[in-house]
Amino acid sequence: MQLEQKIAKTLIRRGLTLSVAESCTGGLLTHRLTNISGSSKFLMATVVSYSNAAKMKLLKVPASLLEKHGAVSAPAVKHMAQGVRRLLNTDLAVSITGIAGPTGGTATKPVGLVFIAACSRRKVIIQKNIFKGTRLQVKTQAVNRALALLAKIL
Repeated sequence: MQLEQKIAKTLIRRGLTLSVAESCTGGLLTHRLTNISGSSKFLMATVVSYSNAAKMKLLKVPASLLEKHGAVSAPAVKHMAQGVRRLLNTDLAVSITGIAGPTGGTATKPVGLVFIAACSRRKVIIQKNIFKGTRLQVKTQAVNRALALLAKIL
């Protein structure tokens, strides 16, 4: 059984709801979750907030935070998770932001840098990752790590 199937069973059994905010993965996490029959019992919605404007408008990430830390940062991913959870009034939320490449990296924020957050109403777990590989490999690794973080918060 794949991790997302185990997570789905747990969410359904416990009657918990989930929302997702994705940036660099562009909906890949949601794709994996919606491949599970019955996912509508726990997955309320996803916001693919690829631009900073979407992060600010939909997820209420403060412009000042984005200016100071950037969209690929621990503070941004935390606000994304909390913002989507509040927006959709779910029990849990997961968010992902990063640089999937092959372009866009800098000396301080290299290609493959991905921040992931999982939150409940009371707790937030944030993880910084640096993945290697092609754009799709970075996205896939990010989704796998997001699922693991979600399992951890459950």
